[in-house]
Amino acid sequence: MAKERRRRRWVLYTFIFLFFVLFGASLGAVGGYLKSAPTLDQVTFDPMLTTYIYDADGEVLTRLWKQNRVPVTINQIPAYMRHAIVSIEDHRFYQHHGFDVIRIGGALVADIKGGAILEGGSTITQQLAKNAFLTHDRKWSRKLQELLWAIQIERKYSKDEILEKYLNEIYFGHGAYGVEAAAETYFGKHVWELSLPEAALLAGVPKGPGYYSPFIDAAAAKRRRDAVLYRMFDLGYITAAEYSEAKETPIEVVSQKPREKIATYFIEYVIAELIERYGEEKVLAGGLRIYTTIDREMQRRAERLLLEGLPAGETDGRGITQPQGAIVTLDPHNGEIKAMVGGRGEEKDKFNRAVYALRQPGSAMKPFVYTVALEKGFTPATVIVDEPLQYTLPSGQVWNVRNYHNDYQGPITVREAVELSTNVVAVKVLEQVGIKDVMSLTKRMGISSLVESGSKNDVGLAPMALGGLTKGVSPLELASAYGVLANQGIRVEPIAIRKVTEADGTVLEDNRPRKSVVLSEEVAYLMTDLLRGVIERGTAKAANIGRPAAGKTGTSQDYTNGWFVGYTPDLVTAVWLGNDNQSSQMVYKGVRYGSWNAAAIWGKYMKEIVADQPVRNFPKPDGLVEGILIDTETGLLAKKDAGIPDSELRYEAFIAGTEPTELSPRMSKGLERAKDFLKGLWDKVLNGEPDIRPPASLDPPESTVPSETTPQGEELPDGYYRYLDGDV
Repeated sequence: MAKERRRRRWVLYTFIFLFFVLFGASLGAVGGYLKSAPTLDQVTFDPMLTTYIYDADGEVLTRLWKQNRVPVTINQIPAYMRHAIVSIEDHRFYQHHGFDVIRIGGALVADIKGGAILEGGSTITQQLAKNAFLTHDRKWSRKLQELLWAIQIERKYSKDEILEKYLNEIYFGHGAYGVEAAAETYFGKHVWELSLPEAALLAGVPKGPGYYSPFIDAAAAKRRRDAVLYRMFDLGYITAAEYSEAKETPIEVVSQKPREKIATYFIEYVIAELIERYGEEKVLAGGLRIYTTIDREMQRRAERLLLEGLPAGETDGRGITQPQGAIVTLDPHNGEIKAMVGGRGEEKDKFNRAVYALRQPGSAMKPFVYTVALEKGFTPATVIVDEPLQYTLPSGQVWNVRNYHNDYQGPITVREAVELSTNVVAVKVLEQVGIKDVMSLTKRMGISSLVESGSKNDVGLAPMALGGLTKGVSPLELASAYGVLANQGIRVEPIAIRKVTEADGTVLEDNRPRKSVVLSEEVAYLMTDLLRGVIERGTAKAANIGRPAAGKTGTSQDYTNGWFVGYTPDLVTAVWLGNDNQSSQMVYKGVRYGSWNAAAIWGKYMKEIVADQPVRNFPKPDGLVEGILIDTETGLLAKKDAGIPDSELRYEAFIAGTEPTELSPRMSKGLERAKDFLKGLWDKVLNGEPDIRPPASLDPPESTVPSETTPQGEELPDGYYRYLDGDV
């Protein structure tokens, strides 16, 4: 008997010992978890938000997200939505303090029976803690952490604040986080526009987005929605009539059409700019509102017409079709980029040639040379001899300057040289005005890629006059530089972003045009007038759009690049064509492509985008002298019917003070000839010889000069007479 008592006592002592050990261990564990509880300062919500990019009209161009989430306030969420989510997820939400003992007890029984964590018993506050701060691991340790976080959340925030954060946090499927993104995804509307049955449907989705989504299983979605509606009725949130009506309402969701894929190169350009300023996390998950300058209609036309103007081409080793192309359109008055196409837009191709491709501009560099010439007193009537030209380079090599067609025009005016894109004259003019001055102006107009030092540089006649640059230029910079001419000599830096705000409306940046005066209005207008002739009579007739426009073609050596950069009074556009491999000519199926194709694309595109705009001329500054008749062979003053053929006369404009003051010697000889002819005619009339024929021209054509075998005055078989110095 005593032995039995000792055994029982020993068991009791052992039990007490084990109890205290286990109790102590439990206290230690609980204490450890309590120590791991977050401080109130740690309980802050910074969810990933959706960033929106808008076009110039304020329409959504695209959205950026790591999690597609648009925050809304509790007051923007309709009562139907709030009641629906509380009814189905946590109907005692307003009574508990972060955890519900009854729910936890029921879940614990189910978990013990099942031998695993099957039901969490989590309240809305616990779910918020799990989604915002913890993992989704099904472990008891995570459940205890969730409980601690929930307690702290309830200590720091009110019930409405917790519900607001929960409804902005939870996942609704198809990339939509939070009720606003979900409302837009499923119904194409804002959360505050939801009806009762729509709110009930959304409330039912988070339990299983892969099963209850109406896009996946409409029948399952309806059953779940109806269960939510019944729960709302059972808890008194809606009446029996409201329940019956909502239950009979068919589910109508928006079509899952993909958004228009447009301006992809421009969007990447904007994103890159903003990431550099604010960082990737802020841009891709910070809920920014980015208001850009892009004109959606211009962009659509630019993308379509570039592709239509390019040949079918061939695929290179990277799987990218060649040749490629680029278009940039700017408003020269405020610098806003209205359209940007950086290539064909193929899936593999991410390189934005409109911004980052530096390509040889060819003759598109010549306007910079002639602009400096106008500043230094040259005029459209200045005559320069187009003739074979040769230079011996420092290396000892001989450079023969050739024109495009290997022909020479002899004495021609600056206007004709610009229209015909004559290489020899451009080189001669550059040599006279100075390379350094042309480089300086080119940089001030917006070209930043010139190389001014090193063994290979652009300080030479060929690079600056003919566009054989060390690096090249981008379409964006070349368009911006030509914009100085379109904007009466004022440079405006290109901008793609008007304004950036936080999700709450806080303005991060509000961009305004950054301007600088580069040229006088008179020089800009006169250069524009010269470039109008390129379209109307010169190398870019394919760019004629039937209204005032100016521009210049450019073809690099071996036909690797083709350009046309042109402008109206309100828009400037650069078009580039070329192979990414700059050693390959643009020849496809036996057809050569070049600046003429760029000019044709420019003409079609610009004609479309200005079709609905009023016709405007380039504004004329006051410091011009116009309507001066010149002899195009001498560049000097002339008069009608004074012995110079009309085809060799032209009315010209000049900057005041640069107009010619001397008469053309050809006109003076013509007047003397006219006087001699009239005197001879009068003498013959007095002598009774009335059958006198006046000459067809006071200046004999070259073909009518007497030869050694044709005596002066001999009547030729065709009845024509030869004339020399006014004598018959």
